[in-house]
Amino acid sequence: MPNIASAEKRVRVIERKTLRNKFLKSALKTAWKEATDSVNSFDSNSGGRSKLFDCVKKAVKKMDQCVSKGVIHKNTANRKKSRLMQKYNFAIED
Repeated sequence: MPNIASAEKRVRVIERKTLRNKFLKSALKTAWKEATDSVNSFDSNSGGRSKLFDCVKKAVKKMDQCVSKGVIHKNTANRKKSRLMQKYNFAIED
């Protein structure tokens, strides 16, 4: 345990930031999984393009939020968004 007041404060701050990062990463993973599942199971005959678009939009928004908070690197988010959009475009193309 730290003996200096500023070091004790840093420990408290790090705990708060760790909880925030954990919450954001979990929300990001959930949104990402929902988006990829909906893209993979999309059937152009049954419709549902707006639902598919909403899932993808939500996942992209979550990635951008995580980047702005410093939870994930911006290149990682850009790579994942690019791959998701490729799958999305391929799914709605049929």
